[in-house]
Amino acid sequence: MTTHALPPSLAEIVDDFQALTEPERLQLLLEFSRELPELPDRLKNHPELLEQVVECQSPLFLTIETEKNDAGSADTFRLYFKAPPEAPTTRGFAGVLLEGLDGLSAEEILAVPDDMPELLGLTRAITPLRMRGMTAMLGRIKRKVAASARLNS
Repeated sequence: MTTHALPPSLAEIVDDFQALTEPERLQLLLEFSRELPELPDRLKNHPELLEQVVECQSPLFLTIETEKNDAGSADTFRLYFKAPPEAPTTRGFAGVLLEGLDGLSAEEILAVPDDMPELLGLTRAITPLRMRGMTAMLGRIKRKVAASARLNS
């Protein structure tokens, strides 16, 4: 599969991973891990607003929020993740999804292929269980976005 089917922000990340050797890909994943922002204050003390992705080996929680775009028409989605610092792979995957999907419309997010995590070229370097965790994160985001889009239409 090529990256032209992906939103530009996510395609750029995938291209960056694909241009590297396997050890360099792991380093890039660690960079995404370090760049994952903390939850905003309004979410920090409200775990009930976050949903756990139980398929992840490490505890990962996420939520989405809907906001109107500048034109006030189509909704865009903001993503928020909580993952422990001692889980760099999980945090890295969350960072990739945050940078690649945050601020996009429902149509853009829902069009991302379910097997997109495989495009990062990490399947030999990361255990299959961890890869399933990233696929589960993407699936959970898409499910929440689809549910939110139905409510708002």
